[in-house]
Amino acid sequence: MFSARCLLRSCFSALNVGSSSFASSSSSSSSSVLPHVLTGARRFATEATMSQQSPSEVNAALARTSILYKTYKPVTPGIRHLKRPLSPHLYQGRPLRELTVPLRKRGGRNHHGRITVRHRGGGHKQRIRIVDFMRTDPGPCDVVRIEYDPGRSAHIALIKNRDPNLCGGKVWSYILAPDNLRAGDVVESFRQGIPDGLVPGFVDSKDVRGKVLEKKVEQEQSQTQTASTASLALGVLRSITIKPGNVVPLRLIPPGTIIHNIALNPQGRAILVRSAGTFAQVVAHEDSGKYTHVRLQSGEVRKVLQDCVATVGKVSNPLWKNRNLGKAGRNRWLGRRPRVRGMAMNRCDHPHGGGRGKSKGNKQPRSIWGWLTKGKRTRKPGPKGPKNSNKMVIRERPRGKEKRGL
Repeated sequence: MFSARCLLRSCFSALNVGSSSFASSSSSSSSSVLPHVLTGARRFATEATMSQQSPSEVNAALARTSILYKTYKPVTPGIRHLKRPLSPHLYQGRPLRELTVPLRKRGGRNHHGRITVRHRGGGHKQRIRIVDFMRTDPGPCDVVRIEYDPGRSAHIALIKNRDPNLCGGKVWSYILAPDNLRAGDVVESFRQGIPDGLVPGFVDSKDVRGKVLEKKVEQEQSQTQTASTASLALGVLRSITIKPGNVVPLRLIPPGTIIHNIALNPQGRAILVRSAGTFAQVVAHEDSGKYTHVRLQSGEVRKVLQDCVATVGKVSNPLWKNRNLGKAGRNRWLGRRPRVRGMAMNRCDHPHGGGRGKSKGNKQPRSIWGWLTKGKRTRKPGPKGPKNSNKMVIRERPRGKEKRGL
């Protein structure tokens, strides 16, 4: 063993002597004879070069996630875990006063003074922003700025209509801001249909819808060998109308388009897919030309009338769900009161209350009103529910194992 160690030590010493003598002789003769030999000499601990330090696509993506949120140095316990999405494009000033109304706090109580919604009360003073979910005024509108709205998770956009004939109150309006919409962009509402002359060769009518529109183009293409003017007009129409922030009837939206702000009544306001980061997708148009299949955020596929409108794009502020308030007081600022566990209550206040120690009496988990929780279905809409409960639902949202992909 001792001889093996001595042999190894002598070998390493010989290598060191040879390399030092070679380096000294090469440097004395010419330093530019074999530069790659010197730089490429193997060492036991080598520093990574700049090419080796450049991150891959995965590392770059992971590195970018650290700058998506604003974190704070933990000088106090309340900001140690505080995490907010970065939104440098938001307007820092106050909202337009004419488009706001004061919010009167009720603390979750009805007109009899009884609490109907628990865990409400307190909070900072707020003004409700009047958001236009109808978008009835046609014509291009300029996006002036993107603002924060305390009444919703998504951001809102202040737009100005270019029509000089509008009254003062209708020139300005708030809309739900789609993702990546910025100040200076132009949005337009086609709720009243496509105006004549916008696209040469295309005339809009109630009969132009879904698959009927595509079949009409295919028939004209089969009649003529050259490029059809109808297909060209359809492409130009979609390039003009299918833009984030534009309101378009479902009959003119091609399948696969990402949408939000969906109305269920042709003359009604948008009521579906309005929360931050949510979106729906147009799946298909029925051959009858009456309904369009739309996949909602929950995974449910639903039939919607093709005369109803939707806004193109995805709702803004998708990072909102990963925020961290950091402390309980920030919840109180938002008007949310503490939630008390049922097991910590008395027997007269909750089904889980009472008893000695932490026990709920071998009962199934229930709400304060006695409803079974943890997966028990309390309503059955759609095909699996009562007959004719909801004819518009084609496929229910995934639940349980189906949701987990098992």
